[in-house]
Amino acid sequence: MLLEVGRVCIKKYGRDAGKRAVITKLRGDGFVDIVTSARPRGRRCNPRHLEFLNEMVDVKDNALLGKALELEEKAPHPAPKQQK
Repeated sequence: MLLEVGRVCIKKYGRDAGKRAVITKLRGDGFVDIVTSARPRGRRCNPRHLEFLNEMVDVKDNALLGKALELEEKAPHPAPKQQK
């Protein structure tokens, strides 16, 4: 089944069009909750606006979720220079 939690997809319409998304929750009203690379907060979405991919991700693992959404990892800040 394509419509399941953890399915990676691409948003076809709206502000996030062309961005990767992951389904985080199936709602009873025919919609799903997703997170996208552009907006990592959960959003309601119509499944007809999604193109499903053959990838699955564990939504509880933030490292895998970030990798699936192709988020860049932030490099740690360099240590402050010591003044003499």
